[in-house]
Amino acid sequence: MSPSDKDHHRLNYVELSVTDLTESMAFYRSAFGWEFTEYGPQYAGILGAEGDEVGGLLQVSERRPAGGPFVLLYSVDLDASVDAVRAAGGTVVNGPYGFPGGRRFHFTDPSGNELGVWSST
Repeated sequence: MSPSDKDHHRLNYVELSVTDLTESMAFYRSAFGWEFTEYGPQYAGILGAEGDEVGGLLQVSERRPAGGPFVLLYSVDLDASVDAVRAAGGTVVNGPYGFPGGRRFHFTDPSGNELGVWSST
């Protein structure tokens, strides 16, 4: 689906810098069931639930410094997501913990990117 006027200035795409594209695709496939469109040895598009591309993995030579925008994923079963992240080789760095909207945890992927996962229950 191509963008329209209603998409103007809306969050459209999230790109993560990774140090090993193959390892990162394997991690996100295993932890969250993500699918990818591979564009070559340095880039893969992340496919959303509807099959549209919602982001990408860009292979870089060095890890990005910590900080910047924080990406959060939603989960219907937070504890299962914690287990999946650990089983796929990620590291839980905070939580799970409660907050006014539910529960969440933070993790790092094999390239050191920190993301979060939250659930309303």
